[in-house]
Amino acid sequence: MSTVAPPWSYTLHLSRDPRSPGIARSTLRSVLAAYKLGGLAPTAELLASELLTNAHLHTGGPYALHISPLASGRLRLGVWDKDPAVPSGLGAGFAHGVMPDEGSESGRGLALVRAYADAWGASLLREPGGPSGGKVLWAECGWRGPS
Repeated sequence: MSTVAPPWSYTLHLSRDPRSPGIARSTLRSVLAAYKLGGLAPTAELLASELLTNAHLHTGGPYALHISPLASGRLRLGVWDKDPAVPSGLGAGFAHGVMPDEGSESGRGLALVRAYADAWGASLLREPGGPSGGKVLWAECGWRGPS
């Protein structure tokens, strides 16, 4: 099992560009490899991709990916954007693995987050429109063994 010392975290600020989620996934893979956490890459990339794509499709401005390990042995991925509206797909009433109806045209991305994350949620940030305003959607995944 990998240990993380000293503490680290990374934040990647992304422009509103359709290539940004792919750039963020590539950066995430590099960070995980550098810290010998490559075994987390498939799950972490899926979670980050869904959260980043949600920010890209449903908000009008830039967004950011934050990557940090937690003392609990989990990796937290947070995606910040300026929009304070929290998608209903991350609400408390949703359970792991519940997918939208077959006829539904959206909602599968956050359903995947709920299905693959060990924990997920949203945090509202108080300063509207500034780098401290908006929201952070986050998901956590635990160590899956050595890379």
